[in-house]
Amino acid sequence: MPQVIDLTGKAQREEAVPELFTADRSDKIDVMFRATHRELASPRAGTASTLRRDEVRGGGKKPWRQKGTGRARHGSIRSPQWRHGGVVFGPKPRSYQTDLNKKERRLALIAALSDRFQSDAVTLLDVSGGFNLKKTRELAALLYGSPNASKKAPAMLLVYGQNEYRPVGEALHLIGRNLQRVGITHAGAIDVKDVLRFGRLILTTSAYDEIRDRLAKHES
Repeated sequence: MPQVIDLTGKAQREEAVPELFTADRSDKIDVMFRATHRELASPRAGTASTLRRDEVRGGGKKPWRQKGTGRARHGSIRSPQWRHGGVVFGPKPRSYQTDLNKKERRLALIAALSDRFQSDAVTLLDVSGGFNLKKTRELAALLYGSPNASKKAPAMLLVYGQNEYRPVGEALHLIGRNLQRVGITHAGAIDVKDVLRFGRLILTTSAYDEIRDRLAKHES
């Protein structure tokens, strides 16, 4: 069960985990892989482009006659074997987006979160009393024990609720942007690649309730 800590790092209680995150989902690796592949591929611009031999300017005249010169025959200086010639099988603008239905995307996120919960890699942060951290070193001390430890410690992902962007989300983005091993996002934007990329998840209690209720609603 994940611990609930306050802004001083002191443990307050343990939070019960629903069966949604305790069931064995080790057989869902394939779904998680396809979801991660989709999330990494979709942002790609796909704008790489090269010119084929029929698109390169020039080369309309045969460089030399067919026979009698002792040289190899050529019909255009824009052939692929020529310098500044066309590119064979080069990239053209394309879309890298892949399809994955909603049920599989949801299942992949549940499986990834289940792995983190079962590995005791989730901590809940109670900010109901107000978020009064103002300095980067204060956040580093909360997460890693000291600012120096944050330079070599495992990466962490901070997740806040969508309804607490002010002041929690704004403050986290402001004081956490200089911590290279800390990622910050909100509960509505969390995805499979983020869960698997970071070794530990720090969820505010509001974010945890939001993620649990959303996934449990669709699961039922």
